[in-house]
Amino acid sequence: MKELKLMKGNEALAEAAIRVGCDAYFGYPITPQSEILEYLSREATNRTGMVVLQAESEIASINMVYGAAGTGKKAMTSSSSPGISLMQEGISYIACAELPCLLVNVNRGGPGLGTIQPGQGDYFQAVKGGGHGDYHLIVLAPNTVQEMADFVKLSFDLAFKYRNPVMILADGALGQMMEKVELFPQEERTFSDLGWTTIGRRKGKDGKVITSLYLQSEQMEQINIGLQKKYDTIRKNEVRYEAINCDDAEYVITAFGLISRICQKTADLAREKGIKVGILRPITLFPFPYEVLRKLADKVKGFLDVEMNAGQMVEDVMLGVEGKVPVEFYGRMGGIIPTPEEILEVLEKKLVGGTK
Repeated sequence: MKELKLMKGNEALAEAAIRVGCDAYFGYPITPQSEILEYLSREATNRTGMVVLQAESEIASINMVYGAAGTGKKAMTSSSSPGISLMQEGISYIACAELPCLLVNVNRGGPGLGTIQPGQGDYFQAVKGGGHGDYHLIVLAPNTVQEMADFVKLSFDLAFKYRNPVMILADGALGQMMEKVELFPQEERTFSDLGWTTIGRRKGKDGKVITSLYLQSEQMEQINIGLQKKYDTIRKNEVRYEAINCDDAEYVITAFGLISRICQKTADLAREKGIKVGILRPITLFPFPYEVLRKLADKVKGFLDVEMNAGQMVEDVMLGVEGKVPVEFYGRMGGIIPTPEEILEVLEKKLVGGTK
């Protein structure tokens, strides 16, 4: 039976991790996501036997995830912007080793140490690799507390389906805000030999080695070719998005995460003034809904991309639109959330006034 609770986003995510049967969490406290570690420390071990450990650093925690994931366990970590930066080398290793795990980034305003207010400045880091080498994370961007919980289950499903790390890219406001959330029933922690796990040497079985170190160039190239084929499969099968009132729209606002909710109010205000505005919210930032944008670009007059950064996802929007119609950008930085009214003012000034 599902259960309805009023919870913070961080706490809903942590509760979902327990209920999905997560085996291990390794992390280090950093605002605005410290409640994840606090909640799991308080709730998880006695309920399911889940291992919860505060590591000595973010670098240590991601390497603990690497080890646990190599045994086929459901392992995860969480942090906020600068903490995720410290994890990048380990994340690249995990991606090359093709191990499933969940990474959570509750963005703060940056760059640098930044603020503890919400930001979306980590889009490039999450979607374009972040660490070294040719690799991709699957990246999910929730915009409600409900999705903070639901995407934990989805993330582990995708991680094990593709043997690939998955990131939930949230922000400080979404981690701290409280909303009603419907929680799924408790699942048991289970384990089976998946064929690739490091089970060690047993009678009649050879031990397995999982590594990202390949000294021969030809072998390293084949590993890369295999990874790129996997990413192409993910692009084909796992694109997720939400389109709101796009069927009759003359203009489309693109936005991800929390700011997409603000933009929905903007669209309502615009329609009250007779301006037909739709919303396209990418749910997966990788893979990105390029094809949806291409089709929309054939029938609308222009796009306004809105983000809490200096302009990052807008580059992918432009790639999808392929120059068919104008793409404008509006962003606020440093932890400031724009209002629906100021977004509408930008829409009218940059698009509606210039495309009539």
